[in-house]
Amino acid sequence: MKTIILISCVSKKGIKKAKAEKLYQSALFVKSLVYAKSLKHDSIYILSAKHHLLALDAEIEPYNLTLNTMNKQERTAWGNEVITQLKKVANVGKDKFIILAGKNYLTPIKAALKHIETPLEGMKIGERLQFLSEQLK
Repeated sequence: MKTIILISCVSKKGIKKAKAEKLYQSALFVKSLVYAKSLKHDSIYILSAKHHLLALDAEIEPYNLTLNTMNKQERTAWGNEVITQLKKVANVGKDKFIILAGKNYLTPIKAALKHIETPLEGMKIGERLQFLSEQLK
């Protein structure tokens, strides 16, 4: 069983093409990534509204798209594509997934993953930042 960590993308991005882990610049993303790297894991991926599942070292251009403005049908289609991509790099029925994401990024993929941990579930952004700060002490 592998442990795979999924972190949602954020709106605050750099202004030029960069590796995905460097493009996203909000405090929430940065702390989520540091926290993810501190955990025992096999892989870390970003849940991107535009690119679906992104490797940390994938080179991408800045974009302006979020699941927060998509309707349920669009979020469901996005989630189906994420699961299709995950099946290429993981066993969705056996591997453990730690998901550091809000409701709109979690809901479309949650049912397809059998073993999940959602330490930030139900928290507002400020609460997530506080939780992550405490975990990183």
